[in-house]
Amino acid sequence: MIDGYAKTNQPEMALKHFVDMQSEGVKPNEFTIASCLNACSHMATLEGGQQLHSMVVKAGHTGDIIVATAITDMYGKCGCLEDAEANFKYMVLRDAVSWNTIIAVYAYHSQGENALQAYRMMIEKGFLPDEATFLSILSVCSNMGLVEEGKKHFESMSKVYGITPTLEHYACVVNILSRAGQFDEVEAFIKEQKLSTHALIWETVLGACKLHGNLDLGETAARKLFELQPKEDSAYIFLSNIFASKGRWDDVQKIRVLMSEEGIKKEPGCSWVGVDGQVHVFVSQDGSHPKTEQIYAKLQDLKQRLSFSGYIPKTENVLHNISSREKIEHLWHHSERLALGLALISASPGMPIRIFKNLRICEDCHEVMKVISYVTSREIVIRDFKRFHHFKLGSCSCQDSW
Repeated sequence: MIDGYAKTNQPEMALKHFVDMQSEGVKPNEFTIASCLNACSHMATLEGGQQLHSMVVKAGHTGDIIVATAITDMYGKCGCLEDAEANFKYMVLRDAVSWNTIIAVYAYHSQGENALQAYRMMIEKGFLPDEATFLSILSVCSNMGLVEEGKKHFESMSKVYGITPTLEHYACVVNILSRAGQFDEVEAFIKEQKLSTHALIWETVLGACKLHGNLDLGETAARKLFELQPKEDSAYIFLSNIFASKGRWDDVQKIRVLMSEEGIKKEPGCSWVGVDGQVHVFVSQDGSHPKTEQIYAKLQDLKQRLSFSGYIPKTENVLHNISSREKIEHLWHHSERLALGLALISASPGMPIRIFKNLRICEDCHEVMKVISYVTSREIVIRDFKRFHHFKLGSCSCQDSW
């Protein structure tokens, strides 16, 4: 039951059954622990994962390769890169899944060089890569702008290792090319590989078009997505954002009307942070938290401190037709900043702050987190829907490419 819940995206139920199991006096084994660790990974609940790690040590299961790999994965997905690395290095036995896990952790934390080095070590140790390995490696190449190396790894899948690429691998190649701005090659690749009927491909193209401001291809990609998955909000949102970035507010309004007519609602952005064993969730402009007054006061203090450091708000990231002053206020009350405000007034000084977000962090919030990490001497770790960002002493692990 625990494993079933963990594998069907119901981690809360998995952990509830684990508690019930213990209350009935049933002793968990290594399979139970591994499933619960997977549940903690899905929920990004570090405290629960650490408690399970302690149980593993006390029960003498540290040598179990499945459990040890699950611990590495748990720490990686909870934002603790150093703990994931340390656990992997201390593993007595490793298999291909263990190597895939640490490679994926490095990729998720924007540690591209480490991911590629781990991949080379995996091959040297005699372990063969599989589909999961190449998804991580191609993702790394995309994030690092390694176009030629990405092509080389993609070709090696079939030519060297006899692996048939999946749609996800083709999407990674499209991402590598489109993030590099090579849109002519992207269109040629889609045509050559007969990928035009797959929504994932056009979602990838549309995301890159937003990044580069490629309106023509962006509109083409969006129209394709309207045909392939008319009830999904992402295409409408991306196209609307591209129009807004160009100041085409009439077209933005048309997209919103179209969404309304189709009955499509935008997924609300939210961020959450753990404080004193409780998870606190915020949405943009949130005023519902019991400590809202203190949070807003803390953010106002940070706003003043950042103004002296030379920070200039990127108001173009506010995709609403409002005044510049209103845009600045809007930016300062984004959900991740509200979560940060709570953590700063609540967490112990010197401890890393870990914030989780369901959408991509905006460019201005990314810049603000870098500056705040410097002026407060605090490490801030934010996981958005794509990767982890480690902000420390004024810089980010992603090197401003995400």
